[in-house]
Amino acid sequence: MTHYDLVVVGTGSGNTIVTKQFADWTVAIVERGIFGGTCLNVGCIPTKMFVHTADLAATPSHSSRLGVDETLDGVRWPDIRDRIFGRIDPISASGAEYREHHPNNVNVTLYHGTGRFTAKGELTVTANDGGATEVLTADRFVLAAGSRPIVPFIPGLEETGFHTSDTIMRLDELPRRLGIIGAGFVAAEFAHIFSSLGVEVTLLARSDLMLRREDHEIAARYTEIAKERYAVKTLHETIHVRRSDEGIVVKTLCPDGAEEVVVDELLVAVGRQPNSDLLDVEVTGVELESDGRVIVDEFQQTAAEGIYALGDLCSPYQLKHVANHEARVVQHNLLHPEDRIEADHRFVPHAVFGSPQVASVGLTEEQAIEQGVPYVVGREAYADIAYGWAMEDTTGFAKILADPDTGLILGCHVIGPQAPTVIQPVIQAMSFGLDAHTMARGQYWIHPAMPELIENALLTLKLT
Repeated sequence: MTHYDLVVVGTGSGNTIVTKQFADWTVAIVERGIFGGTCLNVGCIPTKMFVHTADLAATPSHSSRLGVDETLDGVRWPDIRDRIFGRIDPISASGAEYREHHPNNVNVTLYHGTGRFTAKGELTVTANDGGATEVLTADRFVLAAGSRPIVPFIPGLEETGFHTSDTIMRLDELPRRLGIIGAGFVAAEFAHIFSSLGVEVTLLARSDLMLRREDHEIAARYTEIAKERYAVKTLHETIHVRRSDEGIVVKTLCPDGAEEVVVDELLVAVGRQPNSDLLDVEVTGVELESDGRVIVDEFQQTAAEGIYALGDLCSPYQLKHVANHEARVVQHNLLHPEDRIEADHRFVPHAVFGSPQVASVGLTEEQAIEQGVPYVVGREAYADIAYGWAMEDTTGFAKILADPDTGLILGCHVIGPQAPTVIQPVIQAMSFGLDAHTMARGQYWIHPAMPELIENALLTLKLT
């Protein structure tokens, strides 16, 4: 049994907590998977590197409308894959190397293994190689163990074989046909990636829309566009999977009855679940939401004294930028227990790097109605701004909700080119209390840049 001042479980954003400010602390870091967490290894970073490649591969499909005739001569999947992981894998390895051997980390011990709480203040770690088991005790714990893909019960799925976002990016070769179960942001991004690289994609959605958690107008527009680019089967519930001589047979129920789709590979992308069950956190007195998320207060502290949590393990957002913010809060509160700070989750933005891109912050129109919040709406289409003319974009738009009396922005939703970049000024305005009129007229907007989309949407708001 070894005692530490601090034990951090998870090496994603949790790893960023332990800096030189903790040089006088004895620290253990526990990682059950690949060092660096979801974002670096199987999430945000590699997927966006694939997305950028897919964007380039898709260019010939729409360049002719600009008078440029292009062709896609070929896709070298192994080169694409190896370029991406040839950069990411060494970063992960060097991160572990730094924690294990760098002179600045003499007070830090890295454990490669699965930790489970066996008593209050006691974490038992079983090595990943199935070898030694060690018991760690600590005065303080930070739970940053993240999440993993949900694998729903579908008869035949386990026996047939399938991929999740953890494995699909490391395929040996591109399949001719790919089935995707799911219609959220992971499904949307991979549908864009593989269809742009020449794969015949069939997306099976239980609901009537893709990205159904977005503002309804955004979700409807995205679904409409996606159906023009690959097969999108809405209101299809997957009920059985089996393998045949032709490939993987996916059976669904839809309004017209039962249907079957045959594919070569199958991606399951129906969401992610927190890893709290792998830690047995309830032994410590930590409380859980019904979906398994660890409950934390405004300081990111759990119901158990001395135990903090951050990231996907406790957050409904499941976003790297949220986990990073929460890690900074936890770090401060560990170092300054008498002067703690609160996490700020007022205006959490998110983006979907599909085709087209989507970005959102604040209330959707449906949420405003449900909550009884007074609002007015301003809209602007890419087709109505000069840079939109340059791109010949006919489907993208921005939608802004604002308080009719104060002019404060309640929400913003963008679908179209570079949406995550275009929306950033709105996030800044909401965060610092800038009203719509001041935002629109109190600064210069570069003409004819894409942010004019936001300027013009602000100007269409009918404020009192």
